[in-house]
Amino acid sequence: MTDRPYTDDDLRAEAARQHAALTEDPDFMGVGEQMQDTEIPSLLPPAGADGAEGPHWDELLDEDQFDEAQRKIHALITGAADVSEWAVNLGADGLEPLDSLLSMQTNTGPLVRIHFAVRPDMPEAMRRALIEGVGMEIAKYLPQDT
Repeated sequence: MTDRPYTDDDLRAEAARQHAALTEDPDFMGVGEQMQDTEIPSLLPPAGADGAEGPHWDELLDEDQFDEAQRKIHALITGAADVSEWAVNLGADGLEPLDSLLSMQTNTGPLVRIHFAVRPDMPEAMRRALIEGVGMEIAKYLPQDT
Protein backbone atom coordinates (compact mmCIF):
# COMPACT_ATOMS: atom_id res chain seq x y z
CA MET A 1 0.00 0.00 0.00
CA THR A 2 1.35 3.40 -0.91
CA ASP A 3 0.74 6.68 0.85
CA ARG A 4 -0.65 8.28 -2.30
CA PRO A 5 -4.35 8.29 -3.20
CA TYR A 6 -3.82 7.12 -6.79
CA THR A 7 -2.31 4.15 -8.57
CA ASP A 8 0.24 3.78 -11.34
CA ASP A 9 -2.68 2.82 -13.58
CA ASP A 10 -4.33 6.17 -12.74
CA LEU A 11 -1.15 7.94 -13.84
CA ARG A 12 -1.07 5.99 -17.10
CA ALA A 13 -4.75 6.69 -17.78
CA GLU A 14 -4.31 10.43 -17.24
CA ALA A 15 -1.18 10.49 -19.40
CA ALA A 16 -3.07 8.69 -22.19
CA ARG A 17 -5.99 11.13 -21.88
CA GLN A 18 -3.67 14.13 -22.16
CA HIS A 19 -1.68 12.56 -25.01
CA ALA A 20 -4.91 12.03 -26.96
CA ALA A 21 -6.07 15.59 -26.24
CA LEU A 22 -2.87 16.98 -27.75
CA THR A 23 -3.71 15.44 -31.13
CA GLU A 24 -7.49 15.74 -30.98
CA ASP A 25 -7.70 19.24 -32.42
CA PRO A 26 -4.30 20.28 -33.75
CA ASP A 27 -3.76 23.94 -34.51
CA PHE A 28 -3.80 24.30 -38.30
CA MET A 29 -1.41 27.25 -38.25
CA GLY A 30 0.87 25.37 -35.85
CA VAL A 31 1.20 22.58 -38.42
CA GLY A 32 2.54 25.07 -40.95
CA GLU A 33 4.86 26.66 -38.39
CA GLN A 34 6.36 23.27 -37.56
CA MET A 35 6.92 22.56 -41.25
CA GLN A 36 9.03 25.70 -41.63
CA ASP A 37 12.77 25.08 -41.38
CA THR A 38 12.10 21.32 -41.37
CA GLU A 39 13.71 19.02 -43.92
CA ILE A 40 11.53 16.84 -46.15
CA PRO A 41 12.33 13.28 -45.01
CA SER A 42 12.42 11.64 -48.45
CA LEU A 43 14.90 14.25 -49.70
CA LEU A 44 17.47 14.01 -46.90
CA PRO A 45 21.08 13.71 -48.06
CA PRO A 46 22.94 10.42 -47.54
CA ALA A 47 24.05 9.73 -43.97
CA GLY A 48 27.68 10.25 -44.98
CA ALA A 49 27.04 13.81 -46.26
CA ASP A 50 28.72 15.58 -43.37
CA GLY A 51 26.67 18.61 -42.32
CA ALA A 52 24.56 18.66 -45.48
CA GLU A 53 20.87 19.39 -45.18
CA GLY A 54 18.00 18.41 -47.40
CA PRO A 55 15.49 20.91 -48.73
CA HIS A 56 12.99 22.34 -46.27
CA TRP A 57 9.24 22.40 -46.86
CA ASP A 58 9.13 26.20 -46.95
CA GLU A 59 12.13 26.44 -49.30
CA LEU A 60 11.17 23.81 -51.87
CA LEU A 61 7.45 24.53 -52.21
CA ASP A 62 5.72 27.62 -53.50
CA GLU A 63 2.93 29.08 -51.34
CA ASP A 64 0.12 27.05 -52.94
CA GLN A 65 2.10 23.79 -52.70
CA PHE A 66 3.01 24.53 -49.07
CA ASP A 67 -0.65 25.25 -48.20
CA GLU A 68 -1.73 22.01 -49.88
CA ALA A 69 0.89 19.98 -47.97
CA GLN A 70 -0.09 21.73 -44.72
CA ARG A 71 -3.79 20.82 -45.25
CA LYS A 72 -2.88 17.20 -46.00
CA ILE A 73 -0.64 16.90 -42.93
CA HIS A 74 -3.35 18.47 -40.74
CA ALA A 75 -5.89 15.95 -42.12
CA LEU A 76 -3.50 13.05 -41.38
CA ILE A 77 -3.10 14.26 -37.78
CA THR A 78 -6.83 14.72 -37.18
CA GLY A 79 -7.61 11.37 -38.83
CA ALA A 80 -4.93 9.42 -36.97
CA ALA A 81 -5.97 6.49 -34.80
CA ASP A 82 -5.88 7.24 -31.09
CA VAL A 83 -3.10 4.97 -29.84
CA SER A 84 -2.35 7.18 -26.85
CA GLU A 85 -2.97 4.47 -24.27
CA TRP A 86 -0.71 2.04 -26.15
CA ALA A 87 2.02 4.66 -26.49
CA VAL A 88 1.94 5.58 -22.81
CA ASN A 89 1.92 1.94 -21.69
CA LEU A 90 4.78 1.01 -24.02
CA GLY A 91 6.92 3.85 -22.68
CA ALA A 92 6.00 3.12 -19.07
CA ASP A 93 6.96 -0.53 -19.57
CA GLY A 94 10.28 0.44 -21.14
CA LEU A 95 9.43 -0.96 -24.57
CA GLU A 96 10.46 0.59 -27.87
CA PRO A 97 8.53 0.24 -31.12
CA LEU A 98 10.22 -1.59 -33.97
CA ASP A 99 10.21 -0.34 -37.55
CA SER A 100 9.15 -3.84 -38.64
CA LEU A 101 5.49 -4.73 -38.89
CA LEU A 102 3.20 -7.38 -40.33
CA SER A 103 0.44 -6.30 -42.66
CA MET A 104 -2.28 -8.23 -44.47
CA GLN A 105 -3.48 -6.52 -47.64
CA THR A 106 -6.69 -6.82 -49.62
CA ASN A 107 -7.58 -5.35 -52.99
CA THR A 108 -9.08 -2.37 -51.16
CA GLY A 109 -6.22 -1.75 -48.71
CA PRO A 110 -4.89 -3.06 -45.41
CA LEU A 111 -6.99 -5.62 -43.55
CA VAL A 112 -4.76 -5.99 -40.49
CA ARG A 113 -1.50 -4.42 -39.35
CA ILE A 114 0.52 -5.63 -36.37
CA HIS A 115 3.18 -3.41 -34.84
CA PHE A 116 5.79 -4.68 -32.41
CA ALA A 117 7.48 -3.18 -29.38
CA VAL A 118 10.31 -4.82 -27.47
CA ARG A 119 12.80 -4.13 -24.74
CA PRO A 120 15.77 -2.15 -26.01
CA ASP A 121 18.18 -4.90 -24.98
CA MET A 122 16.45 -7.62 -27.02
CA PRO A 123 19.01 -9.03 -29.49
CA GLU A 124 18.37 -8.35 -33.18
CA ALA A 125 18.17 -12.08 -33.99
CA MET A 126 15.44 -12.53 -31.37
CA ARG A 127 13.52 -9.55 -32.78
CA ARG A 128 13.62 -11.06 -36.28
CA ALA A 129 12.58 -14.47 -34.93
CA LEU A 130 9.62 -12.92 -33.10
CA ILE A 131 8.28 -11.15 -36.19
CA GLU A 132 8.93 -14.08 -38.53
CA GLY A 133 7.43 -16.56 -36.06
CA VAL A 134 4.23 -14.55 -35.60
CA GLY A 135 3.97 -14.12 -39.37
CA MET A 136 4.39 -17.86 -40.00
CA GLU A 137 1.77 -18.74 -37.39
CA ILE A 138 -0.76 -16.34 -38.87
CA ALA A 139 -0.03 -17.60 -42.40
CA LYS A 140 -1.13 -21.12 -41.36
CA TYR A 141 -4.70 -19.87 -40.96
CA LEU A 142 -5.00 -17.71 -44.05
CA PRO A 143 -6.83 -19.00 -47.13
CA GLN A 144 -4.43 -20.34 -49.72
CA ASP A 145 -4.87 -19.61 -53.40
CA THR A 146 -4.93 -22.79 -55.46
